[in-house]
Amino acid sequence: MGKRLKKIDRKLKYEGHRVKVYEDTILTPDGETLYYDYVENRNGAAVLLVDEDERLVFVKLYRQALDGDSVEIPGGCMEPSDVTLSEDILTKAEAPEDMEAFISCAKREAEEETGLIPGKLTFINYIVASVGLFSERTAVFIGTDCTAGSVKRDSDEYMDVIRLTVDEAVDYINKGLIHDSKTILAVYAYIAMRERLGE
Repeated sequence: MGKRLKKIDRKLKYEGHRVKVYEDTILTPDGETLYYDYVENRNGAAVLLVDEDERLVFVKLYRQALDGDSVEIPGGCMEPSDVTLSEDILTKAEAPEDMEAFISCAKREAEEETGLIPGKLTFINYIVASVGLFSERTAVFIGTDCTAGSVKRDSDEYMDVIRLTVDEAVDYINKGLIHDSKTILAVYAYIAMRERLGE
């Protein structure tokens, strides 16, 4: 194993509405001290829902970071009610093994945002928006065998539900109408999964 950097300190610098920003002190193998930012946010889950007509279900909502609309798969941050073993999983990327908490989050967000409850969830992967900066780990699923539930959006959530064929979803990606990383991953993972099942 080659030489590695080592974290020797972490100090809270800012606490916002959703995130905490820390300054990490890093020691290099040569004895130099470096400083990195570290942003802590809750872990979460997202799910690409496939309806009875094999259309893919997305939500279109305003994102302030873009100052515009974004087409995405339903998803969001974990809540304490999703956590089955340890509350550490809410924020610590070191504890992704509690899959039941991610599944609970994915099902809850799917129903809240679209009114659909997936009967079957297939885990795809975890994504980290920026591995050099963020703690947040998002579990991405494909959701099938959907049944009707109830839309229960938060008071600050304003969104439209959009249903697209696979070809339409790929066209959205190619035209830059979908640019959310977890959504792009889920669409192409579903295409690959469908091709495997068709063999």
